[in-house]
Amino acid sequence: MKRTVAIIAGGDSSEHEVSMNSAKGIYSFIDKEKYNLYIVELSKKAWEAVLADGTRSKIDKNDFSFMDGDKKVKPDFAYITIHGTPGENGILQGYFELLDIPYSTCDVLVSAMTFSKFTLNQYLKGFGIRVAESMLVNKRFGIEDKDVIEKIGLPCFIKPNASGSSFGVTKVKTADQIQPALKAAFAESDDVMIEAFMDGIELANGCYKTKNKSVVFPITEVVSDNEFFDYNAKYKGEVTEITPARLSPELTERVKKLTSAVYDILGCKGIVRVDYIITEGEKINMLEINTTPGMTSTSFIPQQVKAAGLDIKDVMTDIIEEGLEKYSK
Repeated sequence: MKRTVAIIAGGDSSEHEVSMNSAKGIYSFIDKEKYNLYIVELSKKAWEAVLADGTRSKIDKNDFSFMDGDKKVKPDFAYITIHGTPGENGILQGYFELLDIPYSTCDVLVSAMTFSKFTLNQYLKGFGIRVAESMLVNKRFGIEDKDVIEKIGLPCFIKPNASGSSFGVTKVKTADQIQPALKAAFAESDDVMIEAFMDGIELANGCYKTKNKSVVFPITEVVSDNEFFDYNAKYKGEVTEITPARLSPELTERVKKLTSAVYDILGCKGIVRVDYIITEGEKINMLEINTTPGMTSTSFIPQQVKAAGLDIKDVMTDIIEEGLEKYSK
């Protein structure tokens, strides 16, 4: 009997539409001969399943079921592709665990920790992983320009601590840009991370593991036409993405080994993407981890799957079956 997979998208942040585009990508990637698929759009106003005829059916939050005609549907598996709250920060993961519904991503703790960029970086520093110098600023208190310059220096990045897709991120070069950058970041998150600028080669590397396999994809090199890999670079083509990256075999292997190690240190699940910057002396610096990476046809992960010579349909099946097996025991 075919299992039912709900592709969970939307969410309550500025990344709602980005997430909906990822849902369309995932819908196209999953094997429809093996699974019944529904896209479920979440927002503050409503949770709704999109039916085959384009109509919508309200989700019963008591058990995550909905009606498709006269049939009650309760998904067997949730493929979470929300970029931002509540799907990337552990909230939705906790909900599905309460309902005993398997899902595609890291668990509650890991999702929450990776969503907080500052928390993640401080944690991984304890394992010897290089990260940029940074500090955390809360909206209630703010920070003076001189303290930013003294503690982090210029240029620097000011970014929401809990957000993605480069919303509210500013590369700050002069003191008079600090407060406007903080204002933009605080519009996305109550906590803001101020991070030292690192000059180097930016990389993205995807990975997933199951009980039977460990897969680290080819690395993507990111060459942005802009000051940094901002929203326009990510979603409006103002970037050159090279997969596999133009790195020596030795450096390539070091990056891939680190990606695999980070996955294991955190106990990740499903597909994650680790972003790096390579600075002078081939030093590998981790920027952040995405536990619900973009999944449109042009996103990093599908590019890397293709470069690896894999079929993304098989990758999706691996993720779904791993989750279903865990909950069938």
